[in-house]
Amino acid sequence: MLEKTPMTMIDFFRKSEGVWFSQRTVHRFDAAGDESGESNLIIKVLAADNPKVLEVCREQGVNPELISGGASFQWQGNLSEKAPDPNYEAILVDVPNPVNARYGKFLRNKGYVEDIPVIGVYHFAEDGVLTIDTEYERNQGQERCWFITDNFRVRVSTVKIINGVNLMTYCSEHRCVESSFLEDLIEKNRQRAINS
Repeated sequence: MLEKTPMTMIDFFRKSEGVWFSQRTVHRFDAAGDESGESNLIIKVLAADNPKVLEVCREQGVNPELISGGASFQWQGNLSEKAPDPNYEAILVDVPNPVNARYGKFLRNKGYVEDIPVIGVYHFAEDGVLTIDTEYERNQGQERCWFITDNFRVRVSTVKIINGVNLMTYCSEHRCVESSFLEDLIEKNRQRAINS
C-alpha cells in the first residue's frame, strides 16, 4: 500500500531514502546485446547546506538559495560485502520551479549515460509518475519512476542517440527493510489477529 505519493522532487528523495534491491533488464538495439543484473541502490537525502550539494551548485553556477536539497545515490554489487565505491556516487540537487514544485530541474555531478555533469528537467504527473528528461553531449535520456507501494518502486528508461533509441531499461526495486520494521509489522498483525 502506498501511504502518500510524492509530488515534489525533495519528497521523492525522502520517500526513496534507504537501501533498495534493484533488478534490472537492459535491451540494447545494437551489437552489444541484452543484459540483466542485480545490485543494491543506496539513497541518502542531503540537506541544502551539505558540502556535496554546495559543490555541485558551485560547479554548475547555480545559486544555492534556489535549491530545496539533494540526494546521494550509490550502487553496490548485490552480494558484495565491501562498502560502496565512492567513485560510483552520484549527487543530485533539486532546483524546484518556484511557481509549481511539481516541475523543476536537477543538477547532477555525473550523468547516468555519460560521466559528465548534467542538468535534467523533471515533472510529476497527476498520478505521481516522475518523468526526467536529460540532454547529454551525444545522447538523450528519459526516465520514468513511480512507487507501487511504500517499499516497491519501478523505473523505466530509454536512451536515444542520433539515429534513434539505443537502449531501454526496466528496473524493479524493493526496499531492504530493517529487522525492527519487520518485528513491528509482525506485532501489528498479531494484534490484529487477536482483536478479530
